[in-house]
Amino acid sequence: MISAQAPGKLYIAGEYAVVEPGYPAIIVALNQFVTVTITPSQDYGRIASKQYQENSLYWQRQGTELVFDNRDNPFHYILSAIRLTEQYAQVLGKPLAMYHLNVNSELDSADGKKYGLGSSAAVTVATIKALCQFYDIPMTKDRLFKLAAIAHLDVQGNGSLGDIAASVYGGWIAYQAFDHDWLASARRELSLTDLLTTDWPGLQIELLTPPESLKLMIGWTGTPASTSHLVDKVAIFKATQRQEYRAFLDESRDCLHRMIDGFHHQDLAAIQHEIAVNRDLLNRLARLSHVTIETELLKTMCDIAVQVGGAAKSSGAGGGDCGIVIIDAANNLAHLLKEWQVRGIEPLKLNVHHVIE
Repeated sequence: MISAQAPGKLYIAGEYAVVEPGYPAIIVALNQFVTVTITPSQDYGRIASKQYQENSLYWQRQGTELVFDNRDNPFHYILSAIRLTEQYAQVLGKPLAMYHLNVNSELDSADGKKYGLGSSAAVTVATIKALCQFYDIPMTKDRLFKLAAIAHLDVQGNGSLGDIAASVYGGWIAYQAFDHDWLASARRELSLTDLLTTDWPGLQIELLTPPESLKLMIGWTGTPASTSHLVDKVAIFKATQRQEYRAFLDESRDCLHRMIDGFHHQDLAAIQHEIAVNRDLLNRLARLSHVTIETELLKTMCDIAVQVGGAAKSSGAGGGDCGIVIIDAANNLAHLLKEWQVRGIEPLKLNVHHVIE
């Protein structure tokens, strides 16, 4: 049996702007995982998830194609990852085989709570990692990111793919998105092998080392958010108020560059200051675009953290889900945790996950 894992993620800063090439974000990988296992099979294959036991998907082969018994399934990202990885396997001369693929996710709670930790990205990455082991395909992190990014885009159609980067590289990363228009053109011109080995314009991924005194806290508001819905509304703002949108992008870029410098210089105060700046930028974007990014409960969560010396903001698209706090580890957190508890904010006991080669 072959097994592979990929971690979930949270955005620390740079949300919304990061969907544009050249505008950075900081993302962190967390120690909650999607695990994919593969066992060889003879006559048919099965894709199953511990979280969707009633929706197992059975398949057979017609030549190199996977043929499915049912089309209405929750496994679109897994199927896209399989198609692309097997395409790459064929390019490398690997004979395709039958197998059972099982998925188990820790990214949502046992009672079904959705934390917004990037499960679709993690399952895409874990599926590709497991299949590369199954087919004995050597895989670098750079190529894994590119394969997973293409597979994810084939389903989702948009997004920065920063969550893919977090699942591949782990730890704290500074991320800038690649040029999606270039990729669309390159896929028509380049072989898959060439696509995985060439530089992608605009793509930047840098591992960051946080100050030793930095503590990351995560609060969950109990309200799942629809990222795609929120991003679509901001896209309307982008199309109708170009000057204001451009100003937001430029200020977000400058803020993130200063924050990244804070990591380079191990300067916790500088990082905290730019977290507060980024929060203000997102709140201004929300007002201009009429999108609820920082809900009332997220605002409460953040304000409580600020009162005890932390810097806090919403994480990801906002509208619910999680907020993050950057605080000195020496601070007494008892008051913060008590105030969160009174207001129904759940502290998630998660740590940063570092991917080891």
